Amino acid sequence: MKKIFFRILFFLNVVVAAALALSYLAPVISPARIAVPAYFGLAYPYLLLANIAMVVVWAMCLKAEAFISVAVIAVGINHFTNYIKLSKTKDNKAGSFMVTSYNVKMFNQLDKRNANSESAILRLLKESNADIVCLQEVLITGNVAAKKHAMQSALDWEYTMCDKLLKTSGIMILSKYPVVGHGEVVHHESSGLTIYADVLIDSDTVRIYNNHLQSYRLKRMDRPFVEEIIAEDETMNEVKKLWVSLKGGFVKRSQQALTLKEHINTSRHPVIVAGDFNDTPISYTYRTIRKSLNDSFVNSGYGAGFTYRGNYPPNRIDYILYDKRVSNSNFEVLKARYSDHYPITAWFRKTGK
Repeated sequence: MKKIFFRILFFLNVVVAAALALSYLAPVISPARIAVPAYFGLAYPYLLLANIAMVVVWAMCLKAEAFISVAVIAVGINHFTNYIKLSKTKDNKAGSFMVTSYNVKMFNQLDKRNANSESAILRLLKESNADIVCLQEVLITGNVAAKKHAMQSALDWEYTMCDKLLKTSGIMILSKYPVVGHGEVVHHESSGLTIYADVLIDSDTVRIYNNHLQSYRLKRMDRPFVEEIIAEDETMNEVKKLWVSLKGGFVKRSQQALTLKEHINTSRHPVIVAGDFNDTPISYTYRTIRKSLNDSFVNSGYGAGFTYRGNYPPNRIDYILYDKRVSNSNFEVLKARYSDHYPITAWFRKTGK
């Protein structure tokens, strides 16, 4: 019996170790070519936990098989710091400007289970005193001009507003600094949105990008992921639809990432790239956009960087990236529960390079 147990455990260990190894290919292979690694990249935090569990079990049994998962984890250890930071950077916010990014989930206006969160979110933004705010999934119904006027009033008229608002939802940049230019990066044939604002900070201009890249377009977000998968009424056809929806998101975001990166490369100003990428750090999207940029969480965050807290498994999909002409001194995930995302905040200084 004991022998059978170890054989089954060994088989499971090989499966989860292979799955973790496959996830490492997600950032380097475009899902437009081969989508399979992207699915494993999405599951990276949980595959990592499964392999750690295998190490613990084998170690308790005093078995050398523990080194199977140890080796695979070690190969991809650099990915770990994209999710978890164990060392804390010295808090140094003096003389810096503060950037906040927040997917506000349409202020819960379409969510019957939760109260409208607009006033609470605006109060949070006002109290946080952020200098630049990037909002995603902003839904403004009725008289748009009047509603925008009311938002600015709630924020004490401190912010200049740039936006791209659709009937479904849009994105917005709010800046306490003068906005000397703004525009849109067009993602053709997709629901991805990107806008930018050139803000004048002291005597220098910094370009702020705000993004809400393609969502997965899952049809059944109203119940938890595990329940959706194991539900009695779930058929193979539904599972196939889920697979196709995920693949569609992977492919479209990879294309949007390339478009965005091309635009970033044309900027003569220092750039800060914020928003909801709808993809994890183990993804082609993240790797494409981050190339030549730094990640404020990786640089100065602490603890777990998970930003998504909805029905589907928690993950890190919201970012504030920056180039070498800007220095980052601090990063925080704010545990405000007004949306299915947490707001994230980073502090920056111009380097003068």
